[in-house]
Amino acid sequence: MRPLASQAPARKGAGAIAALLCGMVVIAGCQTGQDIAAIQAISLDKNQGLEQNIGSLTATVNANPSDPEGYNVRGTAYGRSGEYQNALADFNRAIQLDPNFYQAYANRALIYRQINDPGKAAADYNRAIQINPSYASAYIGLGNVYRVAGRNREALGYFQKAIDLGTSDPRAYHNRGLLYQIDGQHKLAIEDFSRAISLQPNAAEPYSARGVSYLATGDDDNAFEDINTALRLDDTKAEYWTNQALAYERKGDRSKAFRSYARAAQLNPDYRPAKDGMARTRV
Repeated sequence: MRPLASQAPARKGAGAIAALLCGMVVIAGCQTGQDIAAIQAISLDKNQGLEQNIGSLTATVNANPSDPEGYNVRGTAYGRSGEYQNALADFNRAIQLDPNFYQAYANRALIYRQINDPGKAAADYNRAIQINPSYASAYIGLGNVYRVAGRNREALGYFQKAIDLGTSDPRAYHNRGLLYQIDGQHKLAIEDFSRAISLQPNAAEPYSARGVSYLATGDDDNAFEDINTALRLDDTKAEYWTNQALAYERKGDRSKAFRSYARAAQLNPDYRPAKDGMARTRV
């Protein structure tokens, strides 16, 4: 297996691929560092890493300094608050105390992903799998490392392995769907996004992604419904507004398309698909 580069090109936004009938394919991006933030091992939400919570966890660690679980839990809190070096220190200590603590390896891998060190992340996920070959979360994490690196065939294998293990983690289906989508296999992608939605109905990303595949297959009504649902769940993503704009373009409503592109550009002034869309639909 070829080593991963230490600086893999990141695809931003967990939106998806927005397609135009004219044949232009807009890559809206497949992944933030978080995937679907609400469902990963460490949800990197700084509001969750409050000083009071970390203080309480520190008291627990100090009272039980030989318990690796305490360091793992506090490391998770540090990760949520964006204090990555403190998180790494705690996961290192947890692993030192228990070299077979596979969850700590997977959590440390996620931190390595946040600091853009995919090689170390892959090594930690592989170590977690070596300790526990049935640990589906590690296969999902490893799949994401390879997907961001553009090694989609290998990534697909890891997502498939997690699914074969019977995971109920929607990330496995969502991310496999993104790979099917990139490959133009939209029927399979729609099935996977639907499965992800059934497992977590309040996550916006699978709706947006499924809407894009519906657009690509000419199912404009379902596309529009899904894209609007994604925006109701999260209206802060430029990709989602761009997808809505594309749907309006398909309907021939240039003025509404322009407004949606403009909103996307307002949220992310550097987002090229939104800027191009504005130029294309400006009345």
